[in-house]
Amino acid sequence: MSRSVSYPSGAIVAFTVLEVERDEDWEFEYKWLRDDLMERAAAAFPSLLQHDGWRGREDRILLRNAYADFGVSIYGGLVAVWIAERDDGAYWDADCRTARSPRAQRWLRQIASRFDHLFGDYDCLGRMSNGEAVYRKRA
Repeated sequence: MSRSVSYPSGAIVAFTVLEVERDEDWEFEYKWLRDDLMERAAAAFPSLLQHDGWRGREDRILLRNAYADFGVSIYGGLVAVWIAERDDGAYWDADCRTARSPRAQRWLRQIASRFDHLFGDYDCLGRMSNGEAVYRKRA
C-alpha cells in the first residue's frame, strides 16, 4: 500500500517540492524551506505568529493565529503547505465561551485563493485506490 504526503483534515493545501541534491544537505534545505514559508506567510497574513508544534506525527505547525495553524508536511520530497482551523484544547475552550469556528471558517475562505497562489506550485490531479496521488506542475 502506498501513500502520499499528509496534511490535516479540512486544510487548505498547496503543493510544492523540496529538491535536495545531496542527502547530507537535507536538514539545511528543510530548515531553509521552513524559514522561507514562515517569512512569506507572515508577510501575507500578519496575524500569524511563530508557533512550534505538531498536529499528529507528520504535520508540523510553523505559525498560528487565533483561528488557524499554518504548517508544512513532507513525504518523499513532496511538500504540503497547509493552513487549517486550529484543533487544540485552548482553541476549543475559548470557542465554548465565544464561537470562533464560524469566524475561522470565514477567514480561511477569504484567504484560500491568495494562499494557493502564494504557495502552490503543483496541482493534485487525483488519488489512486492504493493511496498514491498524481500531481502536475503549474505553468
